[in-house]
Amino acid sequence: MNKSNETSPVMGFILLGLSAHPKLEKTFFVLILLMYLVILLGNGVLILVTILDSCLHTPMYFFLGNLSFLDICYTTSSVPLILDSFLTPRKTISFSACAVQMFLSFAMGATECVLLSMMAFDRYVAICNPLRYPVVMSKAAYVPMAASSWAAGITNSVVQTSLAMRLPFCGDSVINHFTCEILAVLKLACADISINVISMVVANMIFLALPVLFIFLIPSAEGRKKAFSTCSAHLTVVVVFYGTILFMYGKPRSKDSLGADKQDLADKLISLFYGVVTPMLNPIIYSLRNKGVKAAVRNLVAQKHLTE
Repeated sequence: MNKSNETSPVMGFILLGLSAHPKLEKTFFVLILLMYLVILLGNGVLILVTILDSCLHTPMYFFLGNLSFLDICYTTSSVPLILDSFLTPRKTISFSACAVQMFLSFAMGATECVLLSMMAFDRYVAICNPLRYPVVMSKAAYVPMAASSWAAGITNSVVQTSLAMRLPFCGDSVINHFTCEILAVLKLACADISINVISMVVANMIFLALPVLFIFLIPSAEGRKKAFSTCSAHLTVVVVFYGTILFMYGKPRSKDSLGADKQDLADKLISLFYGVVTPMLNPIIYSLRNKGVKAAVRNLVAQKHLTE
């Protein structure tokens, strides 16, 4: 697609979604709707048990409750728009709505990266300094840690969204994506985007390296082995979430037009993976690997049967 040399104020964008692949739209609509319902149910149950069960009023479960709430917010910022794009080919979205959706989605994603780092630090302290753990991870510490995760994610999103939406856009304002995903929007810019690229690379290096770094900071090989064993559920989430994001934002772009079309489709499917599949897997992974959560769910179900 050739871009026009002239720019004019953009009033809105057109979201292509999977309009080039109409046979996939109905299938993906059903799949994503089901996954979204699982996300709401699974994460909602995790939030409920971490609030109601006093045994789970610890830093780890406080962070887990935050992660579940974050996953609900993260998916809600994009999934309704994705589902609508399957029902409305070449859906239009206003400039302001696009900016808001980009901000919310980017803020939730960045916050999740930082929150996973905080959860990694919590496990690092629990393994390396178990006697000092109650002091280091007191309520006066872990509540501000969670709040700072949200603040960092929101601040990063303000910066990235502001840098992206201030650019001049040219051409027909067609975003080849389900949502106002920042990489897809940057393709429409007819100005230098080097500042955007540099800021995103720096942010990714800061947000994506911290969780694994805490594991390798453990001095002994036995300690690292224990960390990997203890944090297996957490590491699974980190690898799935960060791995897909790194692949999405770090892979080289294809210069061949046919390769670019295939890459655009791959980008959409990858964004669905880290934007929908990972939030669905989080409660499943943590529940199956966590005796405390399973016991709390059983107690909650038992109490409900007793009240009936």
